[in-house]
Amino acid sequence: MVTTATIFVGELFGTALLILFGGGVVAAHVLNKSKAKDTGWVLITFGWGFGVMAGAYFALPLSGGHLNPAVTLGLAASSGEWAPVPVYIVAQMLGAMIGAFLVWLVYLAQFKASDGPFLGIFSTEPEVRSPGLNLITEFVATAALLFLVVATGQNNELALSGVGVLIVAFTVVGIGMSLGGPTGYAINPARDLGPRIVHQLLPIKGKGTSDWGYSWVPVLGPLLGGLVGGALGAAVQNMAA
Repeated sequence: MVTTATIFVGELFGTALLILFGGGVVAAHVLNKSKAKDTGWVLITFGWGFGVMAGAYFALPLSGGHLNPAVTLGLAASSGEWAPVPVYIVAQMLGAMIGAFLVWLVYLAQFKASDGPFLGIFSTEPEVRSPGLNLITEFVATAALLFLVVATGQNNELALSGVGVLIVAFTVVGIGMSLGGPTGYAINPARDLGPRIVHQLLPIKGKGTSDWGYSWVPVLGPLLGGLVGGALGAAVQNMAA
C-alpha cells in the first residue's frame, strides 16, 4: 500500500541512488587519479541510465519510482492526482542532495588531487550558453521522456512486471546520447538543483561558481516538458483505449 511515509522513503533513497550512480560516473570521468578518467560520454549516459534503473527498482513498490519532479508533475497531469505531489518533490530534492554529498565523499581524494571548477560533476552546464535554446532542449527531452513514462505506466503488464522501469532507464540512456549534447540533459529539476545546492555548500577547494544565473533553465524546462509530455502521453493512450 502506497502511503505518505512509503512515498517519502522510496523517493528519498531512490533519488539518492540515482544521483550517487549518475554523479559518480561523471566524477569518475572528470577527476584525476580516477581509474575511469576520460572514458567518455557513452560511459556517462549509461551511468545515468543505470542510476535511474537502480533507484526506480528500489522505489517502485514504495512510491512508484518517480525520482523526478517532472515525472511527478507529468503523471499528476495525466491522472489528476495532485495531493501527494509536494511529498514526492520534497523527498526527491533531499535525496538528490544526499546522493551528491555521497559522490563528493566517495571521490574526496580525487577532488583533492584535481583542479576545479567542479560544477559539472554536480549539475548541468550548457555547451553553448543560450538560455532560450537551452530551455527548449530541456523541454523537448523531458517531454519525450514523460511521453514514454505515461505509456509504460498505463500498460499494466509492463508496470506489474517491472519491465517498464527497464524501458525508461534505457530511454534515459538514449536521451543522453541523442539529445544530451547541448545542455547535459538534466531532464530532472531535483537532479540539477539539489546537487547545485550541495556544490554551493561543500568546502571544495577551487570548486568555481555554482552558476545560479543558469540554474532556472534545468528546473523550468523539465517541469514544463513533464507537464506537456505527460498530458500528451495520456491523451494518446486514451485514444488507443
